[in-house]
Amino acid sequence: MDSQTLTDERWMRVALDEARAAMEADEIPIGAVIVAGGRVIGRGHNLTETLGDVTAHAEMQAITAAASTLGGKYLPDATLYVTVEPCPMCAGAIGWSQLRRVVYGAADVKRGYTQIMARSPFHPKCTVTSGVLAGECSALMRAFFSSKR
Repeated sequence: MDSQTLTDERWMRVALDEARAAMEADEIPIGAVIVAGGRVIGRGHNLTETLGDVTAHAEMQAITAAASTLGGKYLPDATLYVTVEPCPMCAGAIGWSQLRRVVYGAADVKRGYTQIMARSPFHPKCTVTSGVLAGECSALMRAFFSSKR
């Protein structure tokens, strides 16, 4: 396994911890962390139920926290790790924040940006890596929704 894969898995595990925190709060278990310079500069998990806000997705929480940490709205040297493929709303925010890299775990075949958007909404310099710890990320989502049915 190469060093980038090991790094991606390390940070995705931190995002999974955020997703578990969401699940414990009876929120859809999606977690996100933003990393720059080898440290977490922003983290978040879904808070849509807690805040009564449909925009309170994990990615939005992490972007807001990272911008606050850095004192600016652009994140060109940062990587977002998120357990599930971003929706179009979050993908738009990722593009506006100019994140350099997006790494996600499980694909979202119903509401993911790749299913809905014809073009990438991300900054032209942004790269995307998918499928990191996808099995663990998917299992958490399945467990949550099976408990609801």
